[in-house]
Amino acid sequence: MTFNSAEEKRSYVNEMFGRIAQRYDLMNKIMTAGQDARWRKLVIKAANLPSQGRLLDIATGTGDIAFEALRLHPDLSLAVGADFTLPMMQVGQSRNKGLPVRWSAADTLYLPFPDAHFDAVVSGFLLRNVVNVRQALLEQTRVCRSGGRVVILEIPRPADTLFGSLFKLYFHRVVPVVGGIISGQKDAYSYLPASADAFLRPDELKTEMERVGLGNARYRMLMMNTVALHTGEK
Repeated sequence: MTFNSAEEKRSYVNEMFGRIAQRYDLMNKIMTAGQDARWRKLVIKAANLPSQGRLLDIATGTGDIAFEALRLHPDLSLAVGADFTLPMMQVGQSRNKGLPVRWSAADTLYLPFPDAHFDAVVSGFLLRNVVNVRQALLEQTRVCRSGGRVVILEIPRPADTLFGSLFKLYFHRVVPVVGGIISGQKDAYSYLPASADAFLRPDELKTEMERVGLGNARYRMLMMNTVALHTGEK
């Protein structure tokens, strides 16, 4: 899937996620064979949050990572779930079971938060969808305090291996069909694998993190090398 401009992609992504908001969590569980819950725990562990810490979950969607952070660290002084797709956050708010997430409408390229405001900035499946990866990383780094961490869970561009080819076959042929049946939005689940094909490889994302000033940038591969968890320190 190609776009004629950055604004066209931005508008499509916003509208598309709004359309699939009600079925987004269910499809995540199906696509990941239930591994998404484990990955959220790994994201929060990698964030290394201090007591009374402050967390930003950018592109929070329905808030699952922010919820997980509060379950694992109930003493957090602030947990912000921010997204520019309001229907996703509205679904999250309707499912919230009393956890004190502070919801915020925000564009990841222009975060409405002060410098050094958070102990950790985390995201799940965000960067493939932005129109400027470096700008998104710069903003996440800006609002993270010195010594804090930026943690990124993402599907990188599949490797040029036999298993990478098999994963692409699954992602391009099976996921759109299942997603279309469950959500009624087959085009959305055709966009998602296409966005992975156009994204960075894990080493390339690590390099981009280093270029914006994140130190000790590293990553680990999950789910048979189809998902990457990156961590960097400010």
